[in-house]
Amino acid sequence: MTLVIDEDRLSETFAALASSTRRAILARLAEGEANVNGLAGPFATTLPAISKHIKVLERAGLVVRGE
Repeated sequence: MTLVIDEDRLSETFAALASSTRRAILARLAEGEANVNGLAGPFATTLPAISKHIKVLERAGLVVRGE
């Protein structure tokens, strides 16, 4: 068996997980779905900043936005 590692994807994943805010967002989402307002609640930051964090998590393949 040959293991192929996509180093770019792996780097994106670790970069996404480097932020404590993004880790907290993931922990919250592990409990169930949430909208951006719900995710932003515990943080002293703006909705656009939370949206940017979510986009980083999306690019890393860690979250998927619902419709």
